[in-house]
Amino acid sequence: MGGLRWGCRPGQGPRQTQRRQHREPPGQRRLPAGAAGPGPSLPAHRGPGPAPPPGWAEPGARQDARPPRTPSPPPGAMASLLCLSLLAAAAAATSPGRLVPFDLLYADGVRAYLARDWARAAELLQRALHSYAGLRAARRACRAACAREEPFSGGPGRWEAALLGPVLQRAGCLQRCLGRRLRPAPSAHRASRAVRRDFQRREPYNYLQVAFFQLKKLDQAVSAAHTFFVANPQHLQMREDIEKYRRMSGVKSDSFQDLEATPHWEAYETGVQHYDADEYLQAVAGLEESLSEALSALEECRALCEGPREDEDEEEKMQPGLYEAIAAHYIQVLKCRQQCVLEIATKPGRISATEDFIPSHLDLLQFAYSQVGNQTLAAECAASYLLFYPTDEPMLEKMKQYRTELGEDAVVEARQSIQQYVQRSLMEKKLIYYAVEHLGETFNDPDLWTPDELIPENLREKHREDQEKQKQETLDVEEREKRGPLPFEGIAVTMDSQQMNGTQRVVFDRVLTESECKDLLRLTQAAGEAGDGYRARRSPHTPHERFEGLTVLKAVQLAQNGDVEWRDAKLLLQASEKSRKIIESYFTPGKKLHFSFTHLVCRRAVDGEQEGRMDLSHPVHADNCLLDPEGQECWKEPPAYVYRDYSGILYLNDDFKGGGLFFTEMDTVTVTAEVHPKCGRLVAFSSGKENPHGVWAVSRGRRCAIALWYTHSQEHAEQERVKAEELMEQRAVEQDQPDGDKHQGTDRSSRSSSEPRAPRRAGKPANQGQKPGLDRKQHPKVLRARDEF
Repeated sequence: MGGLRWGCRPGQGPRQTQRRQHREPPGQRRLPAGAAGPGPSLPAHRGPGPAPPPGWAEPGARQDARPPRTPSPPPGAMASLLCLSLLAAAAAATSPGRLVPFDLLYADGVRAYLARDWARAAELLQRALHSYAGLRAARRACRAACAREEPFSGGPGRWEAALLGPVLQRAGCLQRCLGRRLRPAPSAHRASRAVRRDFQRREPYNYLQVAFFQLKKLDQAVSAAHTFFVANPQHLQMREDIEKYRRMSGVKSDSFQDLEATPHWEAYETGVQHYDADEYLQAVAGLEESLSEALSALEECRALCEGPREDEDEEEKMQPGLYEAIAAHYIQVLKCRQQCVLEIATKPGRISATEDFIPSHLDLLQFAYSQVGNQTLAAECAASYLLFYPTDEPMLEKMKQYRTELGEDAVVEARQSIQQYVQRSLMEKKLIYYAVEHLGETFNDPDLWTPDELIPENLREKHREDQEKQKQETLDVEEREKRGPLPFEGIAVTMDSQQMNGTQRVVFDRVLTESECKDLLRLTQAAGEAGDGYRARRSPHTPHERFEGLTVLKAVQLAQNGDVEWRDAKLLLQASEKSRKIIESYFTPGKKLHFSFTHLVCRRAVDGEQEGRMDLSHPVHADNCLLDPEGQECWKEPPAYVYRDYSGILYLNDDFKGGGLFFTEMDTVTVTAEVHPKCGRLVAFSSGKENPHGVWAVSRGRRCAIALWYTHSQEHAEQERVKAEELMEQRAVEQDQPDGDKHQGTDRSSRSSSEPRAPRRAGKPANQGQKPGLDRKQHPKVLRARDEF
């Protein structure tokens, strides 16, 4: 695994300076040295002298920070020595050279202090003070030098009055305005991210519909339920509630209204419907209204970006300087404004934005205007479209045609509103990319039309890679949106790829009932007594755990011998098949997944061997390639199971300590997501390099799950499973009827609800010629802030 670590350089403690260079995304954390948990802590403070400073964290080992031991100076000379050292360090700090971060020296000094290594503590703490003084001197020198080399125009102090004076006036105006409009003070209206997220997802309407129903206000309950369901179409319980409301007497059909409907989406859908029906006059009216409303919604979204700064890392406590703080907040506002186009281009209930939402309006409008004989407005829309894609050959041909029809003297200009939109967006992008290049910012450009020349040369390759990745994610989303609901009722999507900080990951709950978990756990007892060769031997991955496994064929053979009950062996087949159908319907609808291997497996902590344990239950790996963290690569070659495409783990219990699944980056160190086992929880993910994963140490108890691997290749299908199913069918014939009364719930699901219901899709109009939009695919762009389902 290459040694899990806290991101330390060799021989050093935790790199606290890393905070200044890299921000880990929310939900990520670093794995400690050695493996599954933090290293041993230092003993509690004892003896005279001060306790460790508040918030001080245990550092890692540091060798290069240990200075040579020298005799301690006499007490009377300490003050003089300290002053001389500080002055020397301050003077030296302005010269080129490496300045050891003072926080690292301070941490090692406190460590030595707690270890009662007084001499080393004194030296390291002095060095920390020297480093701190040197840092301050360097900052002073740099600010003075930059003031000389890059002066602001207008003379000393004048630029601040010219620039920040209006900013202060604007701030005062906002404070007064909000103070008049908001009671109590505006600061009392700042909610947490979790609360804001609930409102974005319309969660309050879910509560409202129940409240109204209990009050017997059916019309209001229906409206609230429908409003929530529009934004959460994957919510199975609300789907059932909506159907119940439809069957209730006294419920009016017009009560099913979206109370949060956005005007531009209603107009857009109306316009596109007329456009597809060749009703171009009505299409023009709908699309023009949609474009106008969309631009208005864009301005409202942009205004909301000018709020308090969102701290990406709540644990980050370092306060930036004046210019850094202004720049960071300003860039955050600019990035928020840029993302607004995705906000307005995403229909409620969808997690993907309509690609090129503003340009596509102009494309459709130019064709619709040409069909109704208004070549002037058709040319205006074409010219506006070319502001986004100036080299688009079909549109350039259209423009040439329009100019010919209108006459060479005709003046054709793009719309003023579109000119302003494009110019402002390009200006903001230019500033953002400067911050990306020089200030270490990151940016996911929401637009496909951004000119290459605007992107710094050293970032263009990454930009192209991001665009390709985004297109792939778009295709994945399109495939998922084609399907209907999951093939079994009652299953909940608990976490998706976005919530798990990755791609092709998902967690389902309620796949099994508690009784089914208990029956399968009873089957695991056979794994320890007569399993598939493991016989509770030491785990192949750690000496601190014992391993028990059972294949589906072995389970059926044990049932034949009378060692286990037939219904339990059958349940293993049914539960794994149910998992396969869920994963297939979610990730690869319409494309068959075959079992590659199925394994009922338990890991048991070895009593008396957990003290000081630092390893993992299963090291970080990928399922179809050989992970190379140093080279940031994963090699698809033997002995890896290169034919495996998807993986799954169906958990059976949670009465143990540790044993959670975690995902990492390719470095095998940075944890991006964790999944805690529980009965009936199914975690599924693609088997490639995008999903390195491992298992935390099981330090107490016994962790049991069904491990599942799948392949698209039929030639690599699990042959033992075929044999097991044949034996099960033979048993059923002998008994004249299938066994499994105890598991009717599972049987019923696997028979009547096993196949996904095919989604109904409206057919496209035929024979539309070269009409734009009909043969286009709306490639949605993944919205980072939305649910991926």
